[in-house]
Parts: sequence; structure tokens; C-alpha cells
Amino acid sequence: MTGSTTENRGAGVRDVVIVGGGPAAHRLADSLHARDAGRSLRVTVVGEERHAPYDRVALSTRLADGTTDLTLQPGTMWASEHVGLVVGERVETVDATARTATTSTGRVLNWDELVLATGSSAPVPELPGAEHARVYRTIDDVDALVAETAALTAARGRPAQVVVAGGGLLGLEAAGGLAALGADAAIVHSGGWLMSAQLDEGAGRALGRIIAGQGIGLHLGARPTAVLVDAGEVVGVELTNGRRIDCDLVVFAIGISPRDELARELGLELGPRGGVAIDTACASSMPGIWAIGEVASFEGRCTGLVAPANAMAEVVADRLLGGSAEFTTVDDATKLKLSGVDVASFGDALARTEHALEIVYADPARGLYQKLVMTDDAKTLLGGVFVGDAAPYSSLRPLLGTELSAEPAAYLSASGMAPPAGDELPASALVCACNNVTAGTIRDAITGEGGGESGGTGHAEGCTELGALKTCTRAGTQCGSCVPLVKKLLEAELKKSGATLSKALCEHFELSRQELFESVRVLGLTSFDEIIARLGTGRGCDICKPVIASVLATQHGSYILDGGRGGLQDTNDRAMANMQKDGTYSVVPRIPAGEITPEKLAVIAAVAQEFGLYTKITGGQRIDLFGARLDQLPEIWRQLVDAGFESGQAYGKALRNVKSCVGSTWCRYGVQDSVAMAIRLELRYRGLRSPHKLKFGVSGCARECAEARGKDVGVIATDQGWNLYVGGNGGFQPAHAQLLASDLDDETLIRYIDRYLMYYIRTADRLQRTARWMEDLEGGLEHVREVVVDDRLGLAAELEAAVATHVEHYEDEWAATLADPERLRRFRSFVNAPHTPDPSIARVAEREQFRPATAEERAAGAADGTAGGAVLIAGATIPTREELA
Repeated sequence: MTGSTTENRGAGVRDVVIVGGGPAAHRLADSLHARDAGRSLRVTVVGEERHAPYDRVALSTRLADGTTDLTLQPGTMWASEHVGLVVGERVETVDATARTATTSTGRVLNWDELVLATGSSAPVPELPGAEHARVYRTIDDVDALVAETAALTAARGRPAQVVVAGGGLLGLEAAGGLAALGADAAIVHSGGWLMSAQLDEGAGRALGRIIAGQGIGLHLGARPTAVLVDAGEVVGVELTNGRRIDCDLVVFAIGISPRDELARELGLELGPRGGVAIDTACASSMPGIWAIGEVASFEGRCTGLVAPANAMAEVVADRLLGGSAEFTTVDDATKLKLSGVDVASFGDALARTEHALEIVYADPARGLYQKLVMTDDAKTLLGGVFVGDAAPYSSLRPLLGTELSAEPAAYLSASGMAPPAGDELPASALVCACNNVTAGTIRDAITGEGGGESGGTGHAEGCTELGALKTCTRAGTQCGSCVPLVKKLLEAELKKSGATLSKALCEHFELSRQELFESVRVLGLTSFDEIIARLGTGRGCDICKPVIASVLATQHGSYILDGGRGGLQDTNDRAMANMQKDGTYSVVPRIPAGEITPEKLAVIAAVAQEFGLYTKITGGQRIDLFGARLDQLPEIWRQLVDAGFESGQAYGKALRNVKSCVGSTWCRYGVQDSVAMAIRLELRYRGLRSPHKLKFGVSGCARECAEARGKDVGVIATDQGWNLYVGGNGGFQPAHAQLLASDLDDETLIRYIDRYLMYYIRTADRLQRTARWMEDLEGGLEHVREVVVDDRLGLAAELEAAVATHVEHYEDEWAATLADPERLRRFRSFVNAPHTPDPSIARVAEREQFRPATAEERAAGAADGTAGGAVLIAGATIPTREELA
């Protein structure tokens, strides 16, 4: 024990014993220390784990590398004479009459106030062989899983096969972490879709497609009935649907059970499902005994989220110091990143409110699902769900229960609509639920008109940096999901005062993307670890990691998944293919300018027939092959590469294609050879990574059959040469390209495009299209013309050299993958046996091909094998066309 002893120090000093050493206990001790500083209270925290209180929310990071220190800060209070910490001891008995607590070592602690913060345990059902299973709950659990997975992999001579029972938050974290360690992971979940307690079916199935696409097997609608053991070792698990899954390790992560043993012995009133029943003061049924965190049952419900636990701790701190704070509601809003996927929900996410209206934007091909729940007049926000892109969450959650000033769809980032300018958060809007920080508190801290939340420290001159603002108010210091909104409030207040706004990429990098790009180039940095050690802080996030991956790919041109860069990439880049709505992938070979020989067409046809792929000619003059499993991609690409095809980079933020008309070669109106120029451009800029995708168009005359003015770079032939247009975009905010230069010869055209592209790549923000980039540049098109045509900045030679380096070092990514057995290991099947059909994939024959089945067709097919007259084929093994017939 450090800090205080158990004897009273004098009259008026009360002993507070907190039973439990988790985040809730840490928060209560920290709050009491900050408010009271030992004047009236002496605090002792007793935890049965050997670790100081740590962040359970971040256990997945510990699972990923086995070394991350999760200790909660601040930790300085443990050195105070007013606060004591006992670790590695369990409180075994409590005497309510004598007001003592006795630990497993015989230590006797006197208390005037007892706070039960004993948390919860990870339940394991009573099944045959369950004693051989593992759980995912504590640091020791995680460390044991890391060690056992490594040992099993070494002993078997192959990746360990792990089954995780539970498709909720903990189960997904465990499966994702184990997969990152190299294990073949699978999830068994009793619900029909993942996270069924927090997400609706659309969101859950969208999440499931993404998780399955990462190589994690899914077995939904079933639960384990037995853990199979042979000679003392796990060999498999049996499910309620009769299926057996072979595995080496079984991990249960099926929820939490409140640790209410002490409460039962004391005779305290319990909740209907266990846990200590508490009132709005967080007091139990016995005077002087309180309960907080996962063991506390409020209105009949225990919750395992951080925000309610912290709120309870603050209420008890206030009550112990004579206040009257109340805990009135459970904020069950959740935002987290599971296996690299953004997931968030808040409010009435499942639309249980009578007459609730659901506004949904879904893009299964991109793995996006966003939903707002509104009142029936579409005005008042009741809740929301986000999968794949949770960017709107931080701005919308504080508006819960208020009327929105614009159409609901405008608040969904995936819709592409311009976000509303209004909706300034009211002072009472809760920005940080974990620490109960309002918008008004944050604004006051920025302007210096007020202090922080309880335990925070105010600054008379104001907190004008994000780091200082987080320290001052505590906002964003727990789960971090509110940091974007905190930053937005900071920028708005600084703008009002006329101060210069920070252009920091994220909280880990004070540099903008442009500054980061230049710093990496000048310093010659080649890895994420080097960059964050030299230029940033922390471990990075979903904002900075893909940016750094793109910057490294642009500057060095090396294989995108080597050197630790695989974990930085988006889902599609990791698979080097576009994930589709059913968890399969599409294959897009490069076909420059749409020109292809009959022999190559025959290869594509043969591949499509062999693997049962749906084929479609795209708007970019290429052929897309849909329906490939992850494990099939290498063999598909082996045949295509052998025939001379390259990756079309349809999955990357890079050049997608150069569209061309037939030009002067055949067309009687053509004045230049647009096909030859399009091929030259595509072969020059293929694989060039950029802030966003790039599309080109080349038209052989002013009739503009290639629609070049709708492209990032548009080239239109004239009698004298080529006109160059830039900054055209399609999508939700279409923009026409603008004329940059006229009547250019071939070499000048290439030089100008080199300069334009590299200037855009170096200076644009993350995910910023060329049209928006030019709009944001001071001077717009004229500034671009000064740089590209007039070379006013003296950068022309440098920009051209950068492109020349890219051209020199270009290597087709799939050809490089096929040449390296280690790289091929990334493309393992996500089912237990390579040729076992995946039951989650279903196809319907239509127009002599097959497509993904709809939900209705799945249901009909499950009943009778047909769907609306079409044949329903379940499983990943697709019949040939002859078999369909």
C-alpha cells in the first residue's frame, strides 16, 4: 500500500474505502483528491489485480503488441499522503456494524464511507469442456492470450485457429486483436448480426461484411454447446446449429456479470439482473455504502460503458463532500474502432420511439452505413448509428433531443451533401460524455472566462491549444471520440477572436498534411514509426495513419503492405481489391484507354468462367469482375498477370483510369490521337498515390466524347495540339474542369500535368478532391497557373523530378505480391477450410450471370431453395453457367 494508513488522522477526517481498482475507482479517487486534497477525506483504493487502475477500453492495443502501458493518468495522486492504493489484494469480508473491510492478506481497513466499484467478470457458460476456454477481460487475460497464441502457432507450424464466442464489443476486439497477431480467428455470435445489442440489422450486417473481409470467419445465429478437448488440448467447438469448428483455442467474450458478491453478503438490495441497486445519489440500500461503475444497477440495469461510470463517480464525489449531485440517466452512446472499422451509436439507435423516422444512407460497396433516427416530422434528433464512417457522430450526439436546422441527410457525411452552417451547440450540450463536459465549459476555457470541469484547472488567459484545452477541461482525455468536436469548438472560438487557426492533421501531429509531406521528404523518413517518433506523438489514429501511408507510397514507391505499412492502409488497400456488399471482392485489371486485344479479352472471359465471377464493363472503359473471395484473389491475379495485365488500382487513392474516345485513328472528326495519349498518360501516372482518387479523360476533338471536363485532368484535342483542363470532379458535388493552358504539344502537356499532380499531392488536405483543393487555394485557378505554367515558385523542376522518380520505380502491386510467398500469406481464406462454402454468401441467377441475393431472396431461398423464380445458391462455391442452366 502507498499513501495513507488506516488510522484516522484527527477529528473531522473521514475514511473512504473504494473496493475495486478499475477506471470507476480511479475516477472517484482522482475527483476526491482534486476537490478535497485531504482536508476532510482520506481515500484508500483496494484492487485485486496486481496492476494500478488501467484503461480497459484500450485492451485491444495491448493485445496487438503485448506491451502497451494502459495505466490511467493522472497517477501522481497515488504518491499523495491523502490517497492510498492497495493492489493484488481482494476485499473478502465487510462488517457493516464495525465499519471495517478485511482483505485476502488479513489487512483490516476502517471506513466511514464504503464505495463498491468491484466491476464485473467475464462469464463462461457451463458447457462440457468450458474449463479449457479463455476469457477476454483483464490485462492478464490479454497477456496470456498473446503468449498462448504464439505458442500454439509455433507448436502447430501454422497460424493458431481461434474461436471467439461473442459478437459484441469485447468479442470483436478479441477477434480483431488475435487476427492481427496472425491467428486464424472466427466469431460465433447468437444474434443474427454483429453487435446486435447496439446496432440495427443494416448496420450490423455492414459491419459483418467488413469484418469478414478482413479474414475473420463469422458464424451467426448460433452459440457454443461444447468445447471439444482431446488429451487435454482444445480441438474444436460444437454449435447449436450442429456445426463443428476445428480450433486450438476458444475465447469467451459474451458480456459481463456484475461482481456483487460483497453486496449479497451485506444483504444490500440488488437489481433484477444482479448488481447493487442504487438511487440517483448512487447510494445503496444501506447508509454509508455506495456503488459505481459496472456493479451498480440503475433503474434495473448495469452498464459496462465508461461515460456512466465516470458520471457515477462524480456524483459520489460530490455527495461525499456535501453536495447534491444526481445521476439521472445512462448515456449509452458508443464510438470505437473495431478491427480498424469506425462504429458508433447514440440515443434511440434502434428506433424504439413510437412513430420514429429513420433516415438511412448505405453504400455496401464502400462498407458504409449511416442512420439518423428522427421524430415523425423529421425535425428532432432521437439517435443515430454509424458504421464505416462515424465522422458525423461527434457533432450530432450533442444535438440529441434538439431540432436540426437542415434536412437530416445533410448531416450524414456519406451522403456528400454540404453540411449545414448553423446548429451552434448550446452551452448545455454535452460534448464529452466520458467526463461530462459541456460546450459552454469548453468555450469558457478557451476564452479564459471560466475554469474546467471538476478536477480540471482553468487558465485566466484561456486554453488556445488543443492539448491544453483537453488538460484544462478533461474533454477528450478518455475514449477520445469527442476530440474532433472539441477541436471544432476551439477553431470556432479562435476564429471569432481573430486568432490564427491551427492546421494540425490530428491530435498526434501538429503539422498539416502539406507540412507533414514536406517534412517526410526533407528528412528522408521511410516508416510510420520514424515519422511519429520524429514529428508526432502517441500511436497514431485513423486520420493520420492512412495519410502517412499515402505520403510514403508517393515518395518512395515501395510495396504498400511491406515495412509495417499494411496496418496503416484502408480495407481495400490491404486486400488490393474493392470489397463488395456481401464481403467478396471485385477485380479490375488495368486496360489503358479501353484498348484491349482479343487474346486478353479471352483471358478475362476464362478467369470469369473459372471462378464464377459477375462481369461488367465500367464507366471508365474497364472490365470489373465481381464476387471473388479473398483467398481466390492470388490465383485470379496470377492468371491475369501471366497474360500481361496489371492492377487497375481501383481500390486505392490513386489514378484510377484515363478514359478516351477513339480519336483520329478511326474517327472522321478526330484531330489528334487521343488513344495513344491516353495510354501514355495512364502508363506514366499508374500507381501514383494521392490525397484522393484521380480520373483523367482524353478527347480527340471538341465533341468531347470522353467527357474530359468532368475529370481531375482533362485533355481535349485541338488543331494545334491539346487543351489542358484541371479540377473536374463527379460525385455528389460535381465540378467542371477549368482551362489551364491551350494548344500544347505532347511534351509540354506532360510537363504541366506532372507539375499539377505533384503540386496537388503535396499541398492538398487528406481526402480532398482536386476541385475542392483549387477552391481553397488563395487565388484558385490563377495560382495554379502561376505554379504550373509560369513556375512563379521555382518548383517546376522539382515537381517533374518527383514524377520521374515515381515512373522509374513503379512496380505492379499484384505482380510483386505473387512473387513473394510471405506477401501471399495475407490472402488467407476467412473460412476454416479453403474449399468450404461460406454460408453468408448467396447468389441469384439473373441475365445469365449471378448477383448477390437480397434479404427477401435469402429468406425465400432458405425456405425452398428458390427466390422469385431465380435460383438461389448459398455458399462461396459458385456453380458454372452450365450448372445454373
